Formats: sequence, C-alpha cells, structure tokens
Amino acid sequence: MSWLPEFEYPQRLWVLLLLPLLVIAYLILLRLKRRFAIRFTNTGVLGRVVGGQRQWTRHVAVAMSLCSLVALGLAWAQPLGTEMQRRERATVVMVVDTSQSMQATDVSPTRFEAAKTEAQTFIEGLPAGYNVALVTMSGSPQVRFPPSTDRGALSRALAALELEDGTALGEGIDEALRAVEQAPDGDDEEPAPAMVVMLSDGQNTDGPDPAEAALRAKAAKVPIHTVAYGTLNGFVDMDGKRESVAPDEETLAAIAQTTGGKSVRADSAQSLRDAYRELESSFGYEEVPAPVTAQYAFAALGFAIVAALGAVMMAARWPR
Repeated sequence: MSWLPEFEYPQRLWVLLLLPLLVIAYLILLRLKRRFAIRFTNTGVLGRVVGGQRQWTRHVAVAMSLCSLVALGLAWAQPLGTEMQRRERATVVMVVDTSQSMQATDVSPTRFEAAKTEAQTFIEGLPAGYNVALVTMSGSPQVRFPPSTDRGALSRALAALELEDGTALGEGIDEALRAVEQAPDGDDEEPAPAMVVMLSDGQNTDGPDPAEAALRAKAAKVPIHTVAYGTLNGFVDMDGKRESVAPDEETLAAIAQTTGGKSVRADSAQSLRDAYRELESSFGYEEVPAPVTAQYAFAALGFAIVAALGAVMMAARWPR
C-alpha cells in the first residue's frame, strides 16, 4: 500500500515538476553570488555590515518555501483520504438458535426470550434501508423471513419463534446464504453488501460440517459475525436428566475468523445488547473517499509562516 494518497485530479501534479527547476535556479544563484562577491579585508567591518547573518537561515527559508509549494501543489490536485460513513444499504441475516438449550435460565428470564427481545432491539436500530432476514437454527434450519425492509412483519416473525430439537450450525450457514441470494438489488441493480449475525449457545449436533459451510460463506464474500450466548455453567433439564449447555465458543470463533467476521461473547441480556452494538459498529459503516485538501493547505500555510520568519531574520539587524 502506497503512502501517497489518491487524487481527484492527478493530472494537476505536473506542477510539481517545476520544483526541481527552482532548486537548480537557487543553486546557480548561490554559485554566482560566491563568484562575484565583494571581498572585504576588514572582517570586523564586514560583521557590522551584515549584522551577523547566518548562512543556514537562508537555506531554511528557501527549504520551507519549497515545502510550502509542494503542499500547495498537492492540495491543488485535491488529495483524497477516507472516512467512515454509515452504510445506506445492506442485507443483514439474523440467525437465531432455537434449539432446546435456549430454554436455560442462566440468562433471565430464559436465553430464548432474552435473545428475542434483544434481537428485536437490534433490528429496530438498523437503518430503514437495510434488508433484514430471519433464519432459525435448530436441527432443520429454515428461512423464516426473507430479506425485507418491513420491520413490522419481521417483528411478528421473530415473536412467533418456538424452540425445536437439534443444532445444525453448518446448515444454518447455508440457509443464511440462501437468504442473502433472495435480497433485492438496489436501484443500480447491484447487490447490497451482506453479512450474517449468528446467535447460538450450543454445539453442532446435526448437518454438514460448520467449517466447510464457513468456507462457502467466505467464497461468497459474506462475513459471519457470531455471538456465543449463555454462560459456561448453563444447563437444562430434559427427560429427567440435567445437561450442560455451555456455548461452543471455539467453533463460533472459527466460523467468524474464516469468513472475516467478528466473534463476541454474551453471557447476559445486557452483554448481548452490548455485543449487538459492537457488531453493528463493525458492519454498519464503510470507508469512503473524502477530500483532505484542507489538511494540505494548512501544511502549506505552516511552511510559509516558517519561511516568512526566516526572511524576517535575514532582513532584520539584531542588536549585538
């Protein structure tokens, strides 16, 4: 990656070719001055005439003048930097774990109810132009709500979710990719950037290998942000037997890493809210070109001020 910025009008950089000519002219003038200088035999008189002027002052003033011209030339070409700007359009697929382990009460009132509540809050905070889809992840993941900007219908679909058996992480990823394909194109007929937010608390029990599904998501350029939900001490009582339902953080983190997403942990409703906020800050903004001409103009002004001070020092006769 080059240290030089991009320019809106790079053809204007030709003006910088004049700088070597100015440097050559300055060196020629210095040589001519030394050749035709008046020779004084009385150095004391010479010191009083020139007022103790130092050679480096002239060089610094000239150097700063040239730097100011360089900065002005770059500013004229209108350099471009980058700034973070909120995405106007995107497709977000919410994958919500609906396995039986979500009935654990280590997160009040239950993992499932807390997850639905915070997912609703997260969705409502997304820009209106975002298409949001809902995928349930159990032993048989399904697209419960295709990508749409209809937040009311999405809220009703989210509220109607019920617990099911099994957890198929790999198939949940594949269903999320199918949901992405259903997203409508924009006015420019280009697909919007897509990302998946996967909320899960259990280990994979069914379906294809999650690692292979993650590679398919990577090939489709769809990052998967994972949220490992629940505490390490979580448990559920099923068929008279108590079972541990600690989140599989390692698998979820591997999915996120493979696809270029982010992996976070949430062990309470509040930490889930914070996790959603952190994830939204990751995919809700994008880098866009932005003019930085003012910065170069300010640098040119700084160099010019230093050059002017140098000229004043050369012209002034300081008391000795």
